[in-house]
Order: sequence, then structure tokens, then C-alpha cells
Amino acid sequence: MSLYDFHSYVNKTNLSKAWYERACKVFPGGISHNIRFFPPYPFFVERAHGKNLQDVDGNTFVDFWMGHWALILGHSPQNVVQPLEKALGQGTIFGTVNDTSVLLGEIIQKFVPSAELMRFCSTGTEATMYATRIARAFTGKRIVAKVLGGWHGFNSDLMHSVNYPFEINEGLGLIGGEGDFVESLPFNDLAGSIAILDTVKDDLACIILEPILGGAGGVVGEREYLVGLREYANKNNVLLIMDEIVTGFRLNFGTLSASYGIEPDLLTLGKIVGGGFPIGVVSGKEEIMKIADTSLKEKRHRCYVGGGTFSSNPISMKAGLLTMDYLKRNNETIYTKINRLGKEARSKLHQLFTDFGIDVEVTGLGSLINVHFLNQNVKIIKNATDAAMTDQEKLLKYHLCLLADYGIFFLPKKMGAISFVHDNEDLDLLLSATNDIINRGILSKV
Repeated sequence: MSLYDFHSYVNKTNLSKAWYERACKVFPGGISHNIRFFPPYPFFVERAHGKNLQDVDGNTFVDFWMGHWALILGHSPQNVVQPLEKALGQGTIFGTVNDTSVLLGEIIQKFVPSAELMRFCSTGTEATMYATRIARAFTGKRIVAKVLGGWHGFNSDLMHSVNYPFEINEGLGLIGGEGDFVESLPFNDLAGSIAILDTVKDDLACIILEPILGGAGGVVGEREYLVGLREYANKNNVLLIMDEIVTGFRLNFGTLSASYGIEPDLLTLGKIVGGGFPIGVVSGKEEIMKIADTSLKEKRHRCYVGGGTFSSNPISMKAGLLTMDYLKRNNETIYTKINRLGKEARSKLHQLFTDFGIDVEVTGLGSLINVHFLNQNVKIIKNATDAAMTDQEKLLKYHLCLLADYGIFFLPKKMGAISFVHDNEDLDLLLSATNDIINRGILSKV
């Protein structure tokens, strides 16, 4: 795209541009999380409240990115922020155990059937790293199977077949040895996945997957596929790990696995259960998680899980507990609202594009939403390859235009999330802006 395409954005973000130029002298590429860069440069946020972000230039944006989909109650909800002010005065990190972590763990335990025991950590990346380590330790086997396009954080063991083209190494610094013990499966293709699993089943420790491919475009797993993998794992002494860092407590007060009738052996959580603060959770069946109990086992018989200075820190625990308690008490109201708005957004956007002869598929479930512009290569989306082969330039243009001209923020080319503070007016704004973008011919210029 030419610089002309960014004219309105550049005009309203002069201070962000200056900050980005300074940031590039501090951080490689000017950022500390790869996906937060988008052309020509990201806007710098000064404050956030409710459904809005305000940048350093004073622009206000309606936020549909919502902190990597973590902020189900919106930015800075008062029921979380006000009690945290007192908690901050009591200490930010104790360096020892705290009772709040037990209370948060008990809520998770009660509403996630498979979470018989758990460990808190500070990130989702740590949670999936620990989950695969536990699986290898418990089974005595080495190979991990994951899905093409499945994103489980930046730990080296799982940094394989994440970004299209999937057969190419994810980048420098991975020595290659990790990939010798990772197999990649085609999402929503049970026969194809089983054929691959059968080639390694004697040394297969676990299958790890998201029930919805978050980073790969909001592609929903078919129940038959997920159930089929559960049955395969049962028959072959393989552990099934469900990564519900995105979906846990996002679609209901619990997990998507449970709503599908699937009980994983291990399950990871994050995002929402941290209430806007850093968290990761690795959980699972008692007999499996016991291998991490260092009080009962000698070094050679245990799996080391739970390091990290800030794991189970009192602020994350308190924010998570406040959020989970609010979600539990307002369960029906919250999930009914956000799931309804998500369903309407997917349906009405699809209809709007279709009415103008633009071929799209709008993926997601519940309050999650993503638009894919179809082309001659892709007419239906079932997996990450399909999503990657859609018109990515058109999606980037659409999201940048929403941002620059209408004050609507989706992280470009990423799935969006609706929170409890969004309402019908925000959906109307999104539809009106989309209608205007189509009528202006913006998408036809790609």
C-alpha cells in the first residue's frame, strides 16, 4: 500500500509517530510484542477505560482488541480497580505464599472439572511449556503433537508450524532439535490427523490444541474433531492438553471443552482469569499433576513446575479473584449479552458484505469475531491454511481504515473480542463504518 493510504492516520497521530521513532532506539522494531506493530506505526496509548483507548495525541478509539481478548469486563472495571488500590498498599509481591491464590484456585477448580490440581505462573507461554513438560514426564514419552497454526506462546518446544507457510522454520535461534519431537496436525481433519499420529504413537506424549484457533483467525474446532482426538488419546496412552488460554471463561463461566463434553488430561488457562494482570494456569487430573509435587518426590522422580519470581503474585491473584467472582455472580447477564452481540456482529457483517457482492467468511464463536476476505484460492475456512490464504491485504486495509477514519480498533489482521461494556451502539458503529468503507470503494482498491 502507498503512503497515501495512511494519510488520515498519520495526520492524527503525530505524537505516536514521535514516540515510535524514540521506541525504535530502545526496542528492536520499536515494540516488545511482535504483533503489536502494524504499518506505518502503532499508536501509543496513554489511558484506557471501559471500551475506549485514548492515545497520546488525544484520539479516542472504541476497542475491539481488548488486551489480547483478556478484558471481558472492559478496561479498568471499578469492581476490580477500586479494591486493588487497597491491595497495592499491602504489597505487590511477598516472595512467599498467599491465601488469595487459594481462593482463586478454588473457584477455577469448582467450575473446571478437569482442574483437580493446578499451578499458577505468570504467562500463557509458561503454562503451555509446563503442560507439555508434565505430559512428557508422566508418560515417559517425547513427542508432542500440535495443530498447524496453533499458537501456544513463545516457548521453544511449541514454536513450530505457527505461521504460514507452516513447513518453514519459525525463525532463527531454534536449534532444530526441538522440532524432531513435534508433529503438526491438520485442524478439523480427523482422518488426516490420526494418520500422522499413528506414525509416532509409540513415542507420543501428548496432543495439545486450542478448541478455537485464536491467532490463526478464530477458526472454530468441529466437535467431532475434538472428540475424535480425545478418543484417540484414550486408546493410545496419550495425554490430551486443551489450551483454553483464550477460550477459558470467555464463552461461558467455564471452558469450551466442558461444553463439548470433553475432559482433557491437562488444561491451560490465562487472560480472563488474571483480571487484566499477568497470569498463566496449568491444571489437570490429580494423578498427573502430582508429578509436580516436589515435597513428595526426589529430583529424579519429579517434574519441575512453578518457577518464576512473580508466579502467584498477590496482585494478579486479587485481580483474578475479583473478576472471577463478578463473572460468577453475573454469569447469565454477562455471557448472554456478549455472546448475543458477537453472534449479531458475525451475522450482520456477513450479510452486509454479501449484499455488496464481497465474498467473506466471518469466523469466531460467542463474543469472538474475525472477518476473512475470500478469493479464488479459498471459499471456505476450516483451518489455519485456509485462513492464511485469504486476502490478507484487504483485511489489513479494512482494519486500518476502521482505525484511522472511524475510531474503531481491531489489531490489524487479528480476531476481535466483545466485552461486557460494549453495547448495541458499538455494533451499529461498526456496521455503519463498514458500510461506508465499502461505499467509498476502499476495499476494491486493494
